[in-house]
Amino acid sequence: MTDNPASTVDETTFSVRRTITIAAPIESVWAAVTEAEHISKWFGEAALRGSGIGTLGTLSWDDYGTIPIRIEAMDAPTLVSYRWGNDDASGILADQIDDAHSTVFTFTLEPIETGTRLTVVETGFETTSDPIANLESHREGWDFELDELVALLEAGL
Repeated sequence: MTDNPASTVDETTFSVRRTITIAAPIESVWAAVTEAEHISKWFGEAALRGSGIGTLGTLSWDDYGTIPIRIEAMDAPTLVSYRWGNDDASGILADQIDDAHSTVFTFTLEPIETGTRLTVVETGFETTSDPIANLESHREGWDFELDELVALLEAGL
């Protein structure tokens, strides 16, 4: 498996960033970050009701519960952004996103000679209930989840 650097936190912009290299073609990486059946193999159990901008869905984890997501931007096969309601839900239903208290994560894909360079940037932590704790939690999460993505894709999806 390709060895990649860890995620970084920028407390001044309330963001988490990680850039990784995956020894797989951009089309495979694109499918893995945009199609529910593939997202479910490395991230959380994904359910999407569509495939374009504005598509709603959920991500679920046994130890965390279900959170709502929405596709915010898409430029296939190089960029997709998701908004998710991952903070204290404060009574928000699992299929609703509180735009004022949610974060956005963006995958940017770039074909390179050895496969694909993928960068994820998650922003908006300043609107969450505990920005610093959430930054650290998501930094750890992106390290774990993206390592799973690399392993999956480099094993042939």
